[in-house]
Parts: sequence; C-alpha cells; structure tokens
Amino acid sequence: MFVDTIAGVPLIGVYCTLCGTVILYETSVGGTDYDLGTSGFLYRSNKLMYDRATQSLWSTMAGKPVIGPLADHGIELPIRSIVTTSWSEWRRRHPDTQVLSLETGHDRNYEEGVAYRDYFGSEHRMFETPFDDDRLNDKDEVLALRFIPAAETPVAISASFLKRNRIYENNFGGQSFVILTDAGRANRVYERPADVGFVAWDKRHTATDHHGVEWTLTESALTAPDGRTLKRLPAHRAFWFGWHGAFPDTVLIK
Repeated sequence: MFVDTIAGVPLIGVYCTLCGTVILYETSVGGTDYDLGTSGFLYRSNKLMYDRATQSLWSTMAGKPVIGPLADHGIELPIRSIVTTSWSEWRRRHPDTQVLSLETGHDRNYEEGVAYRDYFGSEHRMFETPFDDDRLNDKDEVLALRFIPAAETPVAISASFLKRNRIYENNFGGQSFVILTDAGRANRVYERPADVGFVAWDKRHTATDHHGVEWTLTESALTAPDGRTLKRLPAHRAFWFGWHGAFPDTVLIK
C-alpha cells in the first residue's frame, strides 16, 4: 500500500499480491479523512485494510469497512481510475512521470520477480476461497468494472477477450461505455453517449467514431476537436478467482 496526496487529493493505492489487484481510492468521505494501513489479515485471499482511529477492518475490493465500529455505516471510499501497463509504455506516454522510490529505508530486494515468483508462475492458490468457477482459470486476468451501481450485478471482462476486441462497447447499470485496449494490452474505460460509436482505434492515441471524428485519448478522458470530452471510468485488473471470491454473482464477459 502507498499513502499520498496528489493534486490536493488524499489517496491510497492498495496492492493485493494474492488476487492480482491494484486499486486506487480516495481516503476522504463525507468530510472525514481515514488514516488507513494494511492489517495483515485476509478475506478470501484479498487483503483487509484497517483505519487507525477505530481499528475497523476494511475490504480492499469493496473499499468499505466490513468488521468493527464503522461496519454497516454506509461508508465507501471513492474509487479512481487506474491502468495496468508496462513501465516502457507508461514512460513513452508520460516521460515526466515521478515514480515511487525503491529506497524505502528497509533492507529488502524489490527487484521485479523476486517476491512471489513461484506464485505468479503457477495456477496454485496460496489460500482457498469458498467459491469455484471454471469459466476461466483461477489466475486469468479480468478487468473489473467499478462504476456499476452497488444495487446492480458486478461485471468483469476477460483480459484475453479485450485483447481480441481492442474496441469494446456495452451498457451496464445504465452507463454506456467503451473500452480501448492499447498495443501493450492496457485497458482504459470511458463513458460513451448513445450517439457516439467507435469504429477505429490506432492502439496509441486516437479513436475514430462512426461520424469520422477523431478523439484523442488521455488518462482522464477522450477529447474531440470540438471540445467534447468523455470521462474515464474506474476499472482495474484482478485474478479471476480473487474477484469472483469477493463477488460470486459477477457477470463474466469472455
């Protein structure tokens, strides 16, 4: 987990190695700033956070307290968009990026692949979950759509499906959207009005709609030459078994 304030917004980035998720949350809800840390506890192979004020345990996947004084109080952290990509591709797009330092003050080897190499290289789980679903292999990656209203059925889309369908359009929970998958297999989700459909995508910067309008891709929005913008919608990658363990009624698109 990292905790930071970026552009005046207090944030946490939560990495759960076991279920293959990196999720970015705001930590301020209803005027209260929650000071969160990693508890060391797991629920269905997904790490639990805690807040230092009440020691309540929070679900990483759901972004809300599930055990302790804050549970069942309707508190839910706002989620931000994030993308899983390679360092080379990110640096090409954003050459001035600042990166978290590996010089943490702790004597540990943070080189790529040093920790959890065997875990990532096999289909074995470290811990079991109460649900099995063979529609995908346990550690196949899915893109979890995080803008679906809580009252609606969760939705996940196979990363392999999106690799084959670099432009994917649909509507769930009353929200129409388009997912653009770039040359490095990174997935970005944007809102899409009913009168806009995309027919071409250069897998880098430009998506063309059925009117011939060329939209420019940024991390926050798709932008048309006339100033129209289609904002980015939150989504993140996860191992199938980890996401399904948290949301067993998930609709899977593959």
